[in-house]
Amino acid sequence: MSSVVRLIRADNLAETPYAYAATAPAGSRLIFLAGACPLNDDGSTAAPGDYAAQAARCVETLKGALLVAGADLTDVISTRVLVASTSQADLVTAWDVVHAAFGAHDVPSTLLGVTVLGYDDQLVEIEAIAAVADE
Repeated sequence: MSSVVRLIRADNLAETPYAYAATAPAGSRLIFLAGACPLNDDGSTAAPGDYAAQAARCVETLKGALLVAGADLTDVISTRVLVASTSQADLVTAWDVVHAAFGAHDVPSTLLGVTVLGYDDQLVEIEAIAAVADE
């Protein structure tokens, strides 16, 4: 089944590696996901100190949450990527992993540097909203 999400480009604005906006048709079911954290199956934080590895684990966590909600990455309508760092390079490292995971489905996204996240040694978290056809 194809995604109901429609990505909107803005040719009159600066070129970006993501869509400027996204919509879903009336009657779609929205899925609001908790922040996907880089947790191992035992609850410990994966890859302490490694922004890229934590971002990859967050993507896997996000995929798992989407799966149980009846969706996948192509159903995501927007993301917010939180990175515990004041270094732009660290933010870009995490972003590159997330952007690669989404591929051509380059949803509107916000990338934020924050002071701290909720788990010990946590450096990355991904919030997302998805939309699927209402059944």
